[in-house]
Amino acid sequence: MNAALVAVLLSLVSACAYAGAAVAQERLASRGSGAGTLRLLATGAWWWSVALNASAALLHVVALKYGPLTVVQPLGALTLVAAVPLGARLAGRRVSAVEWRGTGLTLLGLGALLLTASGPAPDDVLSVPEALAVSGATAALIGMLSWPGARPGLRHATASGIASGVASALTQTVTVAATDQTGPLLTAQVVGVAVLVAAFAGGGLLLSQTAYRGGLGAPLAVVTLANPVAAAVIGLSLLGEQLRGGPGGIALALTGAALAAGGVVQLSRAAPAGSAGAPPVAAAPAPEPTGTGPGTGPEARAAAGALVPRQPGPGRLTRL
Repeated sequence: MNAALVAVLLSLVSACAYAGAAVAQERLASRGSGAGTLRLLATGAWWWSVALNASAALLHVVALKYGPLTVVQPLGALTLVAAVPLGARLAGRRVSAVEWRGTGLTLLGLGALLLTASGPAPDDVLSVPEALAVSGATAALIGMLSWPGARPGLRHATASGIASGVASALTQTVTVAATDQTGPLLTAQVVGVAVLVAAFAGGGLLLSQTAYRGGLGAPLAVVTLANPVAAAVIGLSLLGEQLRGGPGGIALALTGAALAAGGVVQLSRAAPAGSAGAPPVAAAPAPEPTGTGPGTGPEARAAAGALVPRQPGPGRLTRL
């Protein structure tokens, strides 16, 4: 089977697994928005989402062995295709027109980026100084994005996407170097870069968990966009990967980036007012009428109960 086709198929399955993990993380975040990270670590459902993420990451690692970053990473956009309808289905509602439009624009833009990607199976790797330089710059950028301020969900999602994209680039270095038949399996380069991969992958997972407290659509779209952009920057600048089509290909890639950014904006506007991650406030229960006279019969009690808004059941997704 063609190496590029293997990379594409593995990336498709990986995207579906990532989508399931993202929906699971969002359900946990919306269920206990006030709970800290340590409390999430004590829940079995969170570890199931981690297992899904790990399975998706493993498939992604194998895909990176057969295809370049500029091909494999944009296919992660299929995570958004699967996660938005799945999240809406589990929340008991239909996907809105704005969500479909935002998802379509994001995928169309990332598809344009994919068309411009080219290159055979990867054979170049980051040197230790390059890996350390990339890691240091990425850690500084993530620290800036994670600083308290406005729109924490989207900023944490951006940081998560960058961390995951850099982890993928470093993973490709580990995979190619470890499978090189000309040297030992475990070298200082492989071990050192593997530690950096674990740090960025774990950080990206925790950052995405924080981002999903404000809903699924917009944060996941930002993660989906930031991930291939970060990986492509490394692939084009340090690994010798190229865009197809010369100046026209560069123009198409920029157009695709603009379309994808427009899709992210559409998804971010899909969140109704007042649902930015704040937990619903339970109304005080209506007092039970006593005695006799007008307004104390069963009909009056039923009417009084109807005035009390019903609180969403546990595990209901936050609306996008």
